[in-house]
Amino acid sequence: MDGPTVLIVDDTPQNLTVLGELLQPLYRVRAANSGERALRVAATEPKPDLILLDVMMPGLDGYEVLGRLREDAATRDIPVIFVTAMDAAESEERGLKLGAVDYIVKPFSPAIVLARVATHLELKRARDRLSAQNNWLEREISRRMAENLLIQDLGIRALACLAEARDNETGLHIIRTQYYVETLGRHLGNHPRFAEALAGARLELIVKAAPLHDIGKVGIPDAILLKPGPLDAREWEIMKTHPSIGTAAISKAMEEALADASDDVAEHAAGAFAFLKVANEIAGGHHEKWDGSGYPQGLEGDAIPVSARLMALADVFDALISRRVYKPPMPMEKATEIILAGRGRHFDPDVVDAFLACRDEFVDIATRYAEPEHEHQSEQEAQA
Repeated sequence: MDGPTVLIVDDTPQNLTVLGELLQPLYRVRAANSGERALRVAATEPKPDLILLDVMMPGLDGYEVLGRLREDAATRDIPVIFVTAMDAAESEERGLKLGAVDYIVKPFSPAIVLARVATHLELKRARDRLSAQNNWLEREISRRMAENLLIQDLGIRALACLAEARDNETGLHIIRTQYYVETLGRHLGNHPRFAEALAGARLELIVKAAPLHDIGKVGIPDAILLKPGPLDAREWEIMKTHPSIGTAAISKAMEEALADASDDVAEHAAGAFAFLKVANEIAGGHHEKWDGSGYPQGLEGDAIPVSARLMALADVFDALISRRVYKPPMPMEKATEIILAGRGRHFDPDVVDAFLACRDEFVDIATRYAEPEHEHQSEQEAQA
């Protein structure tokens, strides 16, 4: 018959018969005359929705059977009612501590048996419904979070590509520098000077924000940004404003979002804006230099955010090895020499050491995400 399945476990045939006849009109009944058989039956289909388990049995007694049921993921959630001739409070307490949901004492009243079986089956149905709803909610939350993260990533990439579209660089520069930053961050994750700055989700935020490092270039005039040659002093001063333009734009976005947010949203803004704060660090600090000779603020040493220090090396390395309208790509060895020469001057010495330790990974990233050859040919034709 359809409906809930009840497993009766008792080593006395008469007890199996009495309980079976009582329950069979209402439920699908399965029976086992030993603890060992009960475990086998409980693990096979149709699995019981409820088990009536005798305590005193030869071989495995009820306590041992219940313990094994709870150890098995396939049976641990099946409710168990102990059925026994013992009425000592100590025995009842032991069974409940092991996970039994109820206790029926022999000789039992048919009305009590039916009432308790019905009650615990209804409780199990309620738990199953709640579990199914929770599973659905978890899946739905995961799905929506994945969609939101994808939208966020697409938005970040779109903004980054907008900046790159106005420059002499390509979307592959974004990908390469993002991987360089991640490589450096992973290598430095346990370093005493960097562990705190790269702990938890911090590195993930840095990697995600890396594509926005040049977002401020959208504010640089085309005549300067796209000039196929060296910039003069005036043009260079204008170009050097792009980190400040980027941080101003990100800061304004955060301020306006806060101004329009409800009090509840504003209260939790610190967590929500963590990503934008990291993006601000990178956009504003990736042209600072370790010796203080960089721009726009002339920050020195540890005053430069860790995220910007990682981005600085990644950005310079990629610029050196990449082809531009105004220059050919530099060989890896020469680019490495320049990075090494900048140790303690342009770059944090420990970041340079991390680069040297991970240089093969940098080379692999540069190779895997190299610019398509036809783009190089088009650039050469444009110069001809």
